[in-house]
Amino acid sequence: MGTLSFIGRERLLILAAAVAALAYFSEHALLAAGQAGSLLVACLLVATIVLASIRIAHHAEILAIKAGDPYGTMILTLSAVAVEVIILAILMSDEGSPTLVRDTIYSAVMLDINGILGLAALLGGLKHGEQPYNDDSGKTYGVMILTAMGISMIVPEFIPEEKWRYYSAFTICAMVALYALFLRMQVGQHSYFFSYSYPRTKKKETPQEEHSEESTSLSIVTILIGVVIVGVLAELMSSFLNTGLKDTGAPIALTAILVAAISAAPEILTALRAALRNRMQATVNIAMGASLSTVILTVPVMEAIALYTGQPFVMAMSPAQTVMVAITLVAAAINLNDGQTNAIEGMTHFILFATFIMLSALGL
Repeated sequence: MGTLSFIGRERLLILAAAVAALAYFSEHALLAAGQAGSLLVACLLVATIVLASIRIAHHAEILAIKAGDPYGTMILTLSAVAVEVIILAILMSDEGSPTLVRDTIYSAVMLDINGILGLAALLGGLKHGEQPYNDDSGKTYGVMILTAMGISMIVPEFIPEEKWRYYSAFTICAMVALYALFLRMQVGQHSYFFSYSYPRTKKKETPQEEHSEESTSLSIVTILIGVVIVGVLAELMSSFLNTGLKDTGAPIALTAILVAAISAAPEILTALRAALRNRMQATVNIAMGASLSTVILTVPVMEAIALYTGQPFVMAMSPAQTVMVAITLVAAAINLNDGQTNAIEGMTHFILFATFIMLSALGL
């Protein structure tokens, strides 16, 4: 009965594994079907990756609930970044665009801060009015994101090509040092920066009881299996996507936005649910924490791969990207400074997200 129950709960992950196996053994035949067929298969694989990612996030959320804040949101963001790094590493190994890593990190920051946080604050504000959270978290996240993106994605514009190895090694050390300190703050003596004491509510909001039957070890094993399945699906998606988009004139940033959206899909659902339940602290932790984790963890891993392979990639942002990041972080610094969000603040970020989509469609 336990096995049948597990199969029933994890039917999406089992379906993802079946799709991966089918696509793997039929890859050559499907690629021979032509460009339209390859694009259709790529879309199917993207949808399957999202389903698998949702199951990974579900089990990460179980661990997060058991661990409590701030450990919980850290587990959620780390699981999303792990999926993103795996997909990026696979796409880069398939001779992807030299700007893919940069564009993906940029897209993830726009999606997390302007998309997730903006939409959550907008919908939550319309439902609850002003929503409280701990303003120390917003300030801490903001300054660390600014520092990490400045070091890894703005300064490289001024580094001579022949010296990229030295600066790349420095960037790895800087990101590791920043994350080590951030981790110590988040789980150590400054953990109160990332938590908020909500008034006691009715008994109905007890997600711990809902997931009590699922053990911690089972969740960890399922997450690991899910990450492997996502890796296989990403490898297949890369082949079909390259064939499907060849000579179509699609924006180069499309793949980057796709990768960022895949990794953020589960976080979007979690953040929106938290905002609609008037728990904005969880939304801030997820959106800002995901942005910081994307920069501070993805950069050193991908830089290390570049040093190992000897193939550098472009990390310096374009002028339009730099301006958008600057506006976003300034708006976040102002909006996340008073311990309350509202619909107007959410709308400002969501308009910035719409602007990001428009610029990406224009190829900027």
